[in-house]
This record gives sequence, structure tokens and C-alpha cells, in this order.
Amino acid sequence: MTDMSSQVPPARRGSIPGSSAPVRGAVDLGALVQAREQQRQAQERAAQIAANPDAAPSGPLVFDATTANFQAEVIDRSFLVPRNVDRWATWCEPCKQLSPVLEQLANDDAGKWVLAKVDVDAEQAIAQAFQVQSVPSVIAIIKGQPVPLFQGAMPEPQLRQVMDELIKVAAENGVSAPGDVAAQEGAPDGALEPEEAEDTRFDAAFDAFEAGDWDAAEQAYRDILATDPNDVDAKAGLIRVELMRRTDGVDAAEAIAAADSAPTDIEAAKKAADIELLSGDARSAFNRMIAVVRATSGDERQAAREHVVSLFELVGTQDPDVVAARTALANALF
Repeated sequence: MTDMSSQVPPARRGSIPGSSAPVRGAVDLGALVQAREQQRQAQERAAQIAANPDAAPSGPLVFDATTANFQAEVIDRSFLVPRNVDRWATWCEPCKQLSPVLEQLANDDAGKWVLAKVDVDAEQAIAQAFQVQSVPSVIAIIKGQPVPLFQGAMPEPQLRQVMDELIKVAAENGVSAPGDVAAQEGAPDGALEPEEAEDTRFDAAFDAFEAGDWDAAEQAYRDILATDPNDVDAKAGLIRVELMRRTDGVDAAEAIAAADSAPTDIEAAKKAADIELLSGDARSAFNRMIAVVRATSGDERQAAREHVVSLFELVGTQDPDVVAARTALANALF
């Protein structure tokens, strides 16, 4: 039986360099991010697809995924347009309710994502590779990486919110369809330009991080954004600069104690979550902020959501804790 999970390459993380400088004895964030290697692998994969379109043929907005076409139609093409995988079975009544709604949403979104339908009884290799425990269940594939979305049937308004969030997540990972599969996937040979394997624009930022010079690091990232305002890596770099500034001189024990004593205090929660992330406990940081999302509303809720999403960027969207936290955040919001 083919182990499809072994074929899934890592998604690209932001180009955020590790730092050798100790942060109050904490585990360095460099242990959480391997930016250059992740970038290189994603770029190589994108270059392979661009150079050989036949290796990853395009298809309709809704199609049946099988063991034979899963690598080409789902994994490979997820570097260009996100894939949602609907795991279903003929005997499953909730599946019969969910699938038509998903198909309609896929057509409504006109290529922002593609729906791959998997009959788990007929395609047991896929079901085993992705550890399907119940149906219906839906996962997204973005840059080859599975992102669990939900299990069970769901009403259309809630599904709409999940799909909108998925499109945002894909864009954050550099997978942003223009709204038309033909435009994104059916471009003529040579129309997709692979990125360079090494981007020297970030060298100044890397050097500044190694020296602990946050002002210089910020300026280096802003210089990149001045010429390319949508550069995901530079935006992620600025997030880490701000993280290092926010935690500079903060007493970790006091910050966490303050947040624990006032669980809905958004500023206290943000400071404690920053400390937890720097200490290598990303799961606690995410859980703390998601708890604030559940307990608040309005501007405070939005601020908590934005903060935890910024922490996702630092850890990397394919990290298991991030995958689980994104699902928890979606549940807290919707």
C-alpha cells in the first residue's frame, strides 16, 4: 500500500532566521523555524510544476480523487490552488447532505479552491494515509500539507465561513488563486516563473537578527516591503522583530501569572502568549489566545485573533500544533 503521507513535502514557512542570542534562557525560535530549507524545497517543487505541467495536470472544480490521481491532482496542484478533500462513503447519510453544499461552494468560488471527493471505501489507501476515522470529514491540502478542517455535516453559512478562512490561510502561505482555475493552472508553458533558490535580499535581516539589532532587522524587512509590499517573508520577519521587542526585559513568571489571574485581559494574554512561544511552548500560547477569542467580542476578540494568527506565522503553518490550533480557532470564531 502506498504511503501517501511520505510524499507530502513541507510547506514554505516565512524567511525568519534563527538567533543564537539567548532569550532569558528560553528555547530559541530557530528550533521552530527552518526558513531557508523550507523555502528552498517549496521553490523547487513550484519550479518542477512550472517546468513540467504534464506532471500535475489541471482539472475541474469538483472531481473524484483516487489513488492513481491523488499525487498529481491533489498534492502537486495544491502548490497552485488549495485542494479540499471531502472524505465520504455511500452508506453515510450526513455525507449526502454535506457533499452537494461543498460542490456548490466550490463552483461559487470559481477556482479559489478545488474539491477532491474521496470514497473512503473504494480508496482505502488514501483513507489510511490520512487516518480517516469518521465520515464525512474534510481536510485542506495547501502546498502539499494537510490542514484538518472539520468532521460531520455543517450548515451552509458555517461552511462559507470555513472556506473564507481557508482562502486566507492559503494566501498567507503564498497560494492565492486569482479566482479562476484556468488562469492559475492552465497558463501556457513558461508563464509560471519559479522563484530564485536563494534570495539575498534577506541577508541583512539575518545578520541583524544574529547580532540582536532589532532596529536594523526591522529596517531590512521594510526595505524589502518598500519594493514588494506583498512579500510574505518580509511581513513574517517584521512579526518576529515585534515579538522580540515586546518581550525584551519582560519577567516571564510575572507576565504569565498576571495573565492567569485575568484570563480576559487581552494585553496580559498577548504578553504571556509571547513568552510561552519564546519558551518553546507554542501549544500553551495558542490555547491562551484562543480562550480569549472565545471569552471576548468586538475589537478585543479581533485583536486576540490577529495576535494568535501572527504567532502561527512564526511557528509555521505546517507545524502540528498550528494545524490543531487553526481548527480550534475556527471553532471559537464560528
